[in-house]
Amino acid sequence: MHIVQLANFYGPRSGGLRTALHHLGAGYAERGHRVTLVVPGPRHADETLSTGVRRVSLPAPRIPGTGGYRAVDPYRVRALLRALRPDRLEVSDRLTLRGMGAWARRHDVPSVVISHERLDRLLEQFLLPSPLARRVADVANRRMAASYDRVVCTTAFARGEFERIGAPNVARVPLGVDLAAFSPMLRDHGWRHELAGGADALIVHCGRLSPEKHVERSVDTVAQLTESGQRVRLVVAGDGPRRRALERRARGLPVTFLGFVSDRVRVARLLASADVSLAPGPHETFGLAALEALASGTPVVVSASSALREIVRPGCGAAVADHAPAFATAVTDLLDAPEGARRAAARARAEEFTWPRSVQRMLTLLRCP
Repeated sequence: MHIVQLANFYGPRSGGLRTALHHLGAGYAERGHRVTLVVPGPRHADETLSTGVRRVSLPAPRIPGTGGYRAVDPYRVRALLRALRPDRLEVSDRLTLRGMGAWARRHDVPSVVISHERLDRLLEQFLLPSPLARRVADVANRRMAASYDRVVCTTAFARGEFERIGAPNVARVPLGVDLAAFSPMLRDHGWRHELAGGADALIVHCGRLSPEKHVERSVDTVAQLTESGQRVRLVVAGDGPRRRALERRARGLPVTFLGFVSDRVRVARLLASADVSLAPGPHETFGLAALEALASGTPVVVSASSALREIVRPGCGAAVADHAPAFATAVTDLLDAPEGARRAAARARAEEFTWPRSVQRMLTLLRCP
């Protein structure tokens, strides 16, 4: 089978969507399928990745204020699809490429769309009142669900807006985590001591520094902990449009900004070396960065408003209210627990999420033998 994966908003260097596409595509190829990944880029490119997946980049303009994300014109995508002649279509964009389901239906190609975000939450971020955001999302979701054979959601949280409209073709497929690349064995006590700078606990925030991630809550959490007399240091790994504002907010606090860390081995070592990881974004529909922290043996404090409350359980982390005092209390409670027990619980929870399981479920939905 020739499976074509389509996506806009594909991170130029990293990101959860990019990670998911690469792991799913690699799994399809490993099972003998031909895979083509179509994404936006600064110029046309056609290359074969180390996994055997063909990646075609179509020229697309940058989207202002997003730190490098691009969105390709659907017309270019449709023109390429005619040449690629896919047997199956997997779309990871419910906004700018939403019309690809209709294309697949016209050409008798089985199709799946992966809903990587909640539309109602996105609309609320653009300051629409919640009732209006839900009504607009419901209309758009009915149309989208009707145009694809299956809608895939990664969590019950993500699935909620489709259950609200009674969409009959929705399936849940949790994503996975690379359990070999992210491991407690990578914990580096020497580097941890260096990063902590004399603090008793090393806290990490790993991810894109953009408004929807609410990174300021991680900074404010450290402020709360410092005010209460605890010796902690926060290391922020990532870059994005909010970086300067966050650096101003963190002035005078024990916070280190590493910027974007391109070496994934170094990221894994950082996560394994930390004592607690923070994921305060209230709109996360899965949260691969948090799962990578758990796989590294590091417990995570997350927003109870996000899908991460389904993943983080007592013992390996906490899901709390969206304010710094609640995050600070949860961090303190985790640090008071025996280190070995909390790290073992984190790793054990991550081991429940594997990419092979995700790949097999997706292939079943795509009706691939």
